[in-house]
Amino acid sequence: MVRERIADDIYVFTSQSYAQVTAGAILTKDGVILIDTLYFPEETKAIKEFLEERQGLKIRYVINTHYHADHTQGTYLFPEAQIVSHALCRQLLDSVGREGLAEAQAQIPELEEVQIILPELVFAEGILNLYLGGKTLQLHHMPGHSMDLIGVYVTNNQILFASDNSMPVPTIFDGGHRVLVNSLNKMLALEPDTIVQGHGEVILRGEVQSVIQDDLDYLARIKDEVSNVLRKNQPVEALDEIDIESCGKSRIPLNGLVADLHRANLYRLYDELREEAPVTEGSVA
Repeated sequence: MVRERIADDIYVFTSQSYAQVTAGAILTKDGVILIDTLYFPEETKAIKEFLEERQGLKIRYVINTHYHADHTQGTYLFPEAQIVSHALCRQLLDSVGREGLAEAQAQIPELEEVQIILPELVFAEGILNLYLGGKTLQLHHMPGHSMDLIGVYVTNNQILFASDNSMPVPTIFDGGHRVLVNSLNKMLALEPDTIVQGHGEVILRGEVQSVIQDDLDYLARIKDEVSNVLRKNQPVEALDEIDIESCGKSRIPLNGLVADLHRANLYRLYDELREEAPVTEGSVA
């Protein structure tokens, strides 16, 4: 795990074991707000040791930005903290989250002790404001990468923890193309100085607007490409010919994982656009 201090009282922790997934910590005089955890328990335990033993602070809140295991699996290590999420995140953790953990535990011994912990404080729409020790955090529902995803904006520092809506390549996963575009535009409107991505490097001051615009350009490009495949009635395998570089992104970040994420985006968008397509006269519904 790599620890990076991005403000006097804000740290980002990046996994070296699982796809450079990130977690964050807001340190205040009244305790810590932890934003996500890491996939493997030993890495989250290292975060806990740093905050509680070396900094001498109590973790008051753990925010689950969305239900995916690489962001929530360490929540169980903070039994005294209040867990915060979107309402849909709680539902998904209690269903597909439990199923996914059981499957993972059958294959990965290091996960044996992990437990699903359901959030206690949830919100369903709009913005939830969280105040602690002079810090104000705005939790914005920003569906995109997943439908339950929230962005966490630290207003005092103008730092946005964008979770997996911000990655080296935008990833639809089990969210949607249209809602991800909408959420990226909301991110632009917040005008953050810094963005902490869900995976990968922190986006620093001066780069934020261009990076988000680059992501929007990529999403527009893949929509054009997939729409073209559908319009020409080409087989779905034609998507494999649309490489990531032709859509304006590099295949190098995340140790090459982004190429697989790009391919998954194309197939997910293909299904999404097919579902949205109107039924024409004479076609079979």
